[in-house]
Amino acid sequence: MARTDARTVGVVVNSRANYGRIKSVLTAIQARPDLELQLIVGASALLYRFGNVRQIIEQDGFAPAATVYTIVEGETPTTMAKSTGLAILELATLFENLKPDIVLTVADRFETMATAVAASYMNLPLAHTQGGEVTGSIDESVRHAVTKLAHLHFPATERAADNLIRMGEDPATVFCTGCPSIDIVAGLDLSLPRDIFKSYLGVGAEIDPGRPYLVVLQHPVTTEYGRGLEQINETLKAVTAFGMQTIWLWPNVDAGSDDISKGLRMYREKHHPTNLHFYRNFAVEDYARLIDNAACLVGNSSSALREGAFLGVPAVNIGTRQQGREHGPNVMHVDYRADAILAAIRTQVAHGKYERSTLFGDGSAGKRIADVLATAPLSVQKRLAYPTS
Repeated sequence: MARTDARTVGVVVNSRANYGRIKSVLTAIQARPDLELQLIVGASALLYRFGNVRQIIEQDGFAPAATVYTIVEGETPTTMAKSTGLAILELATLFENLKPDIVLTVADRFETMATAVAASYMNLPLAHTQGGEVTGSIDESVRHAVTKLAHLHFPATERAADNLIRMGEDPATVFCTGCPSIDIVAGLDLSLPRDIFKSYLGVGAEIDPGRPYLVVLQHPVTTEYGRGLEQINETLKAVTAFGMQTIWLWPNVDAGSDDISKGLRMYREKHHPTNLHFYRNFAVEDYARLIDNAACLVGNSSSALREGAFLGVPAVNIGTRQQGREHGPNVMHVDYRADAILAAIRTQVAHGKYERSTLFGDGSAGKRIADVLATAPLSVQKRLAYPTS
């Protein structure tokens, strides 16, 4: 039953990474009697081939108030644009029905843009996590565009908070909370369950959790559309040459995902590698355990820079997807060349764990965000707030 005296918060979860970045906030919202969660699950979070994240969400105890199917198949720039447009249409209807007091959206995905546009045009106050960061691909443009539509900001780092203020956002609306994904790893028993690999099935060589392993997660780069097959082949060459057993996660739904997936399938069918196992998804907590116990995290996922920094996991970041993003000492950057990737993996595995960094937070972001959502004055009027002196 709805709590009529509570402020309702509409939260849109669109992907596996999206959920990991917001789970602790959902928990903190549910814990407050003055907030009511209205969870909307959509986009790739509903699709089996991207991990069926909705099932994990429900297993974690969150009951979606609504679901929304918005992904146009094809994983091209055209389908990304059409998926964004379809999401605006569908979310407008859901917001009209749910009537949240405030909408919370996450980071920089194209679905995030749809949430921001729909909420803004419907005069719903918009809160945004992880604004003000610098990266590569279309994500940077989306993130900054959402910033200009948002009314409350929850950046993860001090530099990001300063960027938001220099972009003309009112300092009174900028709350440096840290990244909610750190909350999960900060309070978790990170020991690796012996049956973790069998419980998630997947395909490929058997993985022995008692031996060292790599984790690889490489997504398409939207601004380099058409080069994904070439890029993933270089990573495959390097990882195979290194020879360590490897857990390889499937890419996200961005434009170019089909090229990445095609490269993985072709390589598996042609070479029958004896050291690779491919998985669609892991639960948030198990993914944290997986990377904490890895010899090295390879690819272009922001988790290498965020959770990886907090855990001190050696990481090799490939290409331009995270170009310019803040990171701890655990990250080495390389371009799309097998020899460079292989050399970096060797260096990072030999180095071992790095010292923990709290650059992206100390594990309290979810509570801080929920506190602001419950108490901050709400307004839908935006104005530039550049200093007048």
